[in-house]
Amino acid sequence: MAFTREASFYQKLGTKKVQCLLCPQNCIIGPEKTGLCKVRRNSNGVLLSENYGMISAKHSDPIEKKPLYHFFPGKEIFSIGTVGCNMHCLFCQNSEISQTCVLEAGFLKYIKPEDIIKEAQSISKNIGIAYTYNEPGIWIEYILDVAKLAKKAGMYNVIVSNGFINEIPRRELFEVIDAFNIDLKGFTDDFYKIQTFSSLAPVKDSIKEISLAEKHLEITNLVIPLLNDDPIKFEEMAQWIANETGPETVLHLSRYFPSFKKSLPVTPVNKLEEFYYTAKKYLYHVYIGNVRDCSKGRDTICPGCKSIVIDREGYHTAVTGLDQKGNCK
Repeated sequence: MAFTREASFYQKLGTKKVQCLLCPQNCIIGPEKTGLCKVRRNSNGVLLSENYGMISAKHSDPIEKKPLYHFFPGKEIFSIGTVGCNMHCLFCQNSEISQTCVLEAGFLKYIKPEDIIKEAQSISKNIGIAYTYNEPGIWIEYILDVAKLAKKAGMYNVIVSNGFINEIPRRELFEVIDAFNIDLKGFTDDFYKIQTFSSLAPVKDSIKEISLAEKHLEITNLVIPLLNDDPIKFEEMAQWIANETGPETVLHLSRYFPSFKKSLPVTPVNKLEEFYYTAKKYLYHVYIGNVRDCSKGRDTICPGCKSIVIDREGYHTAVTGLDQKGNCK
């Protein structure tokens, strides 16, 4: 069963064409065609959200898995995703859902917003709902419907996103989303253009606006050998984050593994450690992910007294040094 609905954020053009205004791709879509995301279809001059309510995956995850390390550490969050993406990253780590469409994905299941809320409420230690796995921005109609119900039920809403979204829809998300993890994939426009079929500036705008809106913000950078691992550009990125969003902004460094259309070697641990020390010159909280044999960038350390306040082992989290308000004891 599928439930398509008219999409938001588009305009009708002549000869039954439409222009989607959801993301900076600003796709002009002919009749019976989809935009670059593969899930917003022009049906006889009306833009439809074909993935509305179509769930590709749902799980109860540790909040740290998003990754969000400073937003209710140790708690669970009900995570849901669909299919499609407004970027075509050649190194995509989940291309089986991000680079497909509703018609090709036989594993999808339609779930009403009300039923998502019921399932989230049934999970012990759950704080809310995370929109993740694929790019949630292209699912905005469903997210807004679910997130409004979640807020009424006293739950939090979290988005894990590439940040590639236009200003007006982005600000609608601010009404209901409490925390964001934004994937800052690199720090040159050439990298974004060639490797992701998008652009850097809108992502930077999203990061700045999330910070100005005083939403919880953490940033992830997937370090890919030969593509975005230039030490000078990385240091520029760390400085930019500190200057634009503050030194307390959390930065996660993730390890790349060969996937989709890229077969480059796995990111060396020493490269992640090098970038960890570079980022620590500007940011208080830097973490290394996807590495089992690396103890650096694992625990949360108070920038004042240098004591460990959150101890982590994989996704097991022990909050040892914080008071009830989240301050170092």
